[in-house]
Amino acid sequence: MKWMGIIVGILVIVGGLNWGLWGLFQFDLVAALFGGNDAGLARIVYSLVGVAAVVMAALLPRFAKASAN
Repeated sequence: MKWMGIIVGILVIVGGLNWGLWGLFQFDLVAALFGGNDAGLARIVYSLVGVAAVVMAALLPRFAKASAN
C-alpha cells in the first residue's frame, strides 16, 4: 500500500503544480507535455489526478488523526 500512497502523492503534486502554473501564467503543463488538453494521454493524466485527489481527501481524516498523536 505504500507504493499507492507515493503514486497518489505524486499525482496530487502534479495537479497542484499544473493549477498553480495555470493560475499564474495560464500555462497548462499537462497539455503541453501530452499534446493538448483534448489528447487522450492528457485526459488520462487529468483523470488520474482527479482520482488521486479523491483518494487523498478520503485519507485526510487518517492523516489528521495520526498527526494529532
